[in-house]
Amino acid sequence: MDKRQLTDVLQTHHADAFLWATHCCQYDQEEGKEVLQQAYIKILEKKAIYKEKATFKTWLFSVIRFTAIDYLKKKKSFESLEHVKIGVEDPPYEVTTIDYKEILKKLPERQHQVLLLAFYHEMTLAEIATITGLHIGTIRTHYERGKQSMRNLLVKQAL
Repeated sequence: MDKRQLTDVLQTHHADAFLWATHCCQYDQEEGKEVLQQAYIKILEKKAIYKEKATFKTWLFSVIRFTAIDYLKKKKSFESLEHVKIGVEDPPYEVTTIDYKEILKKLPERQHQVLLLAFYHEMTLAEIATITGLHIGTIRTHYERGKQSMRNLLVKQAL
């Protein structure tokens, strides 16, 4: 893939990549921007090379995830999820009375991450396994447990 093609593909996935980088940085948009920039630099300097073993988006998300891990290790400041705002911004209209963001916050981090990638970013469980570096069986377990936990929390909220 030449530099022009690479730039075009990166631009195509930029919005999703930014959201993923922000998620990996515990929803801090400034840190997300920094991580995304570092990931792009890694890719453009060929420190991370796409070998076409997975889809480009899966590979890109994996590069962003590992860049975020390195960035946060260097920074050594992990914020608890209670203080984190989920999502980039709220829609200007009310979609539903159920606050899914609050329910997602109640899930364990791994379940939260798997459900976010599966439903928001429309990734398969195999792609999620590649991004997270976990076995597909582990991802399936977190996916099923996350859905069950969401179901239970929604039922409790409805009562």
